[in-house]
Amino acid sequence: MRRLENQTFLLLLALVTLAFGWILAPYYGAILWAVVLAVIFTPLNRRLQGWLGGRPNLAAAMTVLIVLAMVILPLALITASLLQEASGFYARMKSGEFNLAGTLQVMFNALPGWATGLLNRFGLTDMAAVRDSLAAGALKGGQVLAPQALSLGMNTFDFIVALGIMLYLLFFLLRDGRALAERIRQAIPLRADHKASLFGRFADVVRATVKGSILVAIAQGALGGLAFWFLDIEAPLLWAVLMTFTALLPAIGAGLVWLPVAIYLLATGAVWQGVGLIVYGVVVIGLVDNLLRPFLIGKETKLPDYLVLISTVGGSQVFGLNGFVIGPLIAAMFMVTWEILAGARQTALQTGR
Repeated sequence: MRRLENQTFLLLLALVTLAFGWILAPYYGAILWAVVLAVIFTPLNRRLQGWLGGRPNLAAAMTVLIVLAMVILPLALITASLLQEASGFYARMKSGEFNLAGTLQVMFNALPGWATGLLNRFGLTDMAAVRDSLAAGALKGGQVLAPQALSLGMNTFDFIVALGIMLYLLFFLLRDGRALAERIRQAIPLRADHKASLFGRFADVVRATVKGSILVAIAQGALGGLAFWFLDIEAPLLWAVLMTFTALLPAIGAGLVWLPVAIYLLATGAVWQGVGLIVYGVVVIGLVDNLLRPFLIGKETKLPDYLVLISTVGGSQVFGLNGFVIGPLIAAMFMVTWEILAGARQTALQTGR
């Protein structure tokens, strides 16, 4: 009878948890970023609480205002400018003012013999077809982005609701986060050392992903956009955002954007501009990762580059923009759970149990 009661309760617990997750699903992004920002800004909140004489409500409110001023408002302004610039860039491409196909043809014509041979080896001999595919892909991307700019006003209400939920939840996570984390820790039916590993890795990955990967990527994108603006490249803010996203990917980085542009400059006779962009990209944009990442992350746990690459790309495919955080987080939890299992099996073998 006791076993039946336990099983019934566990079933009820699973159903209620799934139902609760279902009703929260429309705003999972707001909840995710509230948790992420709470993890990042908890040290600041604790310092403010100490300076304010142990007043948690006031400290949490001040921290939320700092987050709003430092993160949310600048991001909203950049997003509005980006959507406007992307829509204008798409309109110029569609009208033929900016001939992407012709630009690509110039680059293909300027390729050296070894590069042409390499393309032949991979079966990319029909340059016209490659050019048309890339041009169609760029136009398709513009068709996706441009309507987002037009529908931004219609989605304003949903955005304001999500932003309000995130800030409201952030306040309570900052104020009561330690007690809430302790209650969750007590409810999880695992050994104390296993729970410590899981919670520790969760916080490490959030800090490493946001403080390290995202901030470094923003720095690289900003430096690249500044170079494009100085060289009078079309839509520098759009290219800066693209470099920010590609900089999140190890072994690829912002060079996926600025290197083809440098090649185009060289191919069109702008030799000094092309050489300058290559030197700037290698020396300034490339080295900022090595300079800033250790300072921002310190000794926090980092995932292998190949795992970060796979989990970031896969996470972005499944979860969209939020996948840049969710992907590495799931990968880290995957690794730590298997490390716990391996450690438990090793202990069992050594003790003969």
